[in-house]
Amino acid sequence: MTTENQFSLVRYYAAGARTGFQRDLQYRMATFMVLVGFLIEPVVYLSVWSAVARAQGGMVGGFDEGQLAAYYVVWTLVRVYNTAFDPKAWEWRIRQGRINTFLSQPVHMFHRDFSFFMGSKIAWTILWIPIAVVLTLVFRPSIEWHVVNVAAFAIAIWGGYAVRFLVLYVMGMINFWTTRGAAMFGIVSALELIFSGRLVPLQLLPDWAESISTWLPFRWTFQFPIEVLIGRLDATQIAAGIGYQAAWAAGLGLLFTVVWRRAIRRYEAVGN
Repeated sequence: MTTENQFSLVRYYAAGARTGFQRDLQYRMATFMVLVGFLIEPVVYLSVWSAVARAQGGMVGGFDEGQLAAYYVVWTLVRVYNTAFDPKAWEWRIRQGRINTFLSQPVHMFHRDFSFFMGSKIAWTILWIPIAVVLTLVFRPSIEWHVVNVAAFAIAIWGGYAVRFLVLYVMGMINFWTTRGAAMFGIVSALELIFSGRLVPLQLLPDWAESISTWLPFRWTFQFPIEVLIGRLDATQIAAGIGYQAAWAAGLGLLFTVVWRRAIRRYEAVGN
């Protein structure tokens, strides 16, 4: 890619991100209500595990109540950044022939979707701040703020977004071969729920489950950014985690490139 093309792609990303930001900020009440809906899940988890911690003398899996609160408050922000293009939407795109428009454009549709969701994260983050304030006042999380952790978190949370976006995008390619892609997505979603740290911190799972999570992409999209910000990882562990994210992003990007070339050969325009 020439320097001119690289510059054009950067401008395209800026425009795509701006579109996503403006769309979600314009419909801010709907976005805010979705964020409020996100609260039900972590509040339930936090209530359950805080009760378990109290029953065990104030600690469970190396977490005290304040650390559990910190985990699940940061959880809400990481959940926002984990939102990506739904693989089931590919079925709709293919069935309705919506891909035709994207294929006629000079920039790959991946860049359109990726940049659009990037911009939406910024709008969602702005709307998340008052929610975070309320959660902090109610649950009193224990977080020791360090400049290094905050800077590393800024990298890790975007790295997690990139990895999860690629996971879902690759899964979306299944719809070029079958109309039952949603079933496969359900299986992967169940695995993600267990091995990402979304359901519970991985330290609360059996040792074998925590070991398996190291070699799957899900941990690096969810629990890793949380642990970075709340200070449960040292510099070596943070560097290793970012390395895992980079490796998964590169590997999934390559996989998508290979699968896309095969998938698009099978595509036959349908719809109106």
